Amino acid sequence: MERILLTGNYSDNPFAIDMAQYLGVREEISDLVSLKTYANSEFCPRYISDPDDLENIGTRLKGRTVVICSTSSQGRERNNLAMRNCILARAAKENGAERVVLIEPDLFYSAQDRGAFRHGPKEANRDIHDMKKFDGQAFSALLYAQLLKTSGVDTVITVHNHSVKVQDLFREIFNGDFHNLIPTDIYSHYIRTSNFVQTGKDGDNLVLVAPDKGATPFANQVWDSLGLPNCKRMVMDKVRSGEREVRMTISPLSEVDMDYIKGRDVIVLDDMVRTGSTIVQCCEHLKKGNPNRVCFGVTHFYTSPEAREKLNSPFIDEIMTTSSLPDILNRDQQGRLRRKLVVLKLSKWITRYLLRLLEIDDKRYEKDFYSIDMSSKNPRWPPASQF
Repeated sequence: MERILLTGNYSDNPFAIDMAQYLGVREEISDLVSLKTYANSEFCPRYISDPDDLENIGTRLKGRTVVICSTSSQGRERNNLAMRNCILARAAKENGAERVVLIEPDLFYSAQDRGAFRHGPKEANRDIHDMKKFDGQAFSALLYAQLLKTSGVDTVITVHNHSVKVQDLFREIFNGDFHNLIPTDIYSHYIRTSNFVQTGKDGDNLVLVAPDKGATPFANQVWDSLGLPNCKRMVMDKVRSGEREVRMTISPLSEVDMDYIKGRDVIVLDDMVRTGSTIVQCCEHLKKGNPNRVCFGVTHFYTSPEAREKLNSPFIDEIMTTSSLPDILNRDQQGRLRRKLVVLKLSKWITRYLLRLLEIDDKRYEKDFYSIDMSSKNPRWPPASQF
């Protein structure tokens, strides 16, 4: 893989280290890129070259693809990491890189997907009250996309971005070279081949639940990927009964009612969890239908103390998530949740996609395309040889 040079935006980035292994990069990342910081705290990376080579100054990366793996981590501010991405991309391009690929599983600034005025024709129908909500703040997602492009990033790969507006603006700025990967094949494979739930004959023992209408497309995608025609789908609605009181109810969009879930296994699916309030309420409501098992599947798991405490609820039997936020792999960050948590690691899956994108796929990850991390505290934990 001499054509590819891979780095993280910090030296011990576990996602970058895993991807380097799967790409077959033999050198240590620290031997390829020096992620140094000056005494005044300014970041100044350097792609390492032969100190005796005076003929190829500024062309060290000619013809190569530089891949920057960007993941957040506790103790590292996203603002700092975002600037590191820009400087790493600029250094790559100024030293001859043919293509710069940013892999950022949880795309920065996606929550800030609107500004205080209409940006282009796609926002023409925004009313004045919607714009007022953002009065005084920046459209940071747009700024971030522009900064990355200006810095030299050619391709952006992310995972399960929730904002259609952010996706549209990144596709526009990167001329379509923006890739929002939804890990439905990982979820469906794990659901079908593990003992996470019992699917029954063609899915007749399984119900997929969207906790709100916004999560319905994701639940439908997982359903399509499962290929289990007897698996049913349910959609929940939130009904406010007071200023701070919310109760859950079954949406008319659902295929089945509460009576149907009795004795069956249920999986609630969502793209991200921050506080866990809505999910716990949803699972508590579902438990009233006396299902056999209520599980939660989520792509981006923010391991805040509040989320860990709430999701330790007795109404949730197990949680299936991904490594898009690598802190989730830390047992200390999992806390008591490690007893009911399984993490589906994405680095091999994204490596497979990258190889296909660069047209150098050798099919090595055609079947073995993700790995599993589970604490021995989880009752389903098998011997490591079975992973």
